[in-house]
Amino acid sequence: MTDFKIPAPGEPAPAFCLDGASRSGVSLEDYQGRWVVLYFYPKDNTPGCTVEAQEFSALKDQFTELNAVILGLSPDSIKSHQNFTGKHALQVELLSDPEHEILKQFGAWRLKKNYGREYMGVARSTFLIDPSGVIRRTWPTVKASGHAAEVLAALKALV
Repeated sequence: MTDFKIPAPGEPAPAFCLDGASRSGVSLEDYQGRWVVLYFYPKDNTPGCTVEAQEFSALKDQFTELNAVILGLSPDSIKSHQNFTGKHALQVELLSDPEHEILKQFGAWRLKKNYGREYMGVARSTFLIDPSGVIRRTWPTVKASGHAAEVLAALKALV
C-alpha cells in the first residue's frame, strides 16, 4: 500500500486503543476534555527518536499546565518501549502499534525512500487533538530536534 491519507485539521481524530509502556488499553477517549499531542516516530533508541522523546519529556510540565497529554506511538513492542522509557527517564506515554493499524489511520505508515531503496515505514509526524477529539494542527513531516517546542507554541496559540 503506497497511498496514505493524513487527517486534516477540523476532522475528528481516528479513535484508537493501544497498549502503552506503563498501562494497557490506552485510548483517545481516555483523554476526552484534554488536549492530546499524538506523535508518531520510527524506532525506540535511535538518535532522532531519542531526541524527540527527551524534548517532549522536558516540556511535559508545560504541556500539563495547558491541559495536554503527550502520547508517542511506534510499531515497537511494549518491552522495547519500557526499556526506552527507563533508559532515558522519559516522561511521556509510549504506545505500541505493531500491526500499523493506527499508524495507517493517521497516514504515518508510508512509502519511504532511503539510499535508492523503497520500503514501508513510519513517517515522523504529529497531531494536536483538541479536548473534543478534533484535530487542530498537523505536522505531516517532522524534524526531531526542536519539534516539541514548536508543538508547545502551537498549543499555546490555540488555548
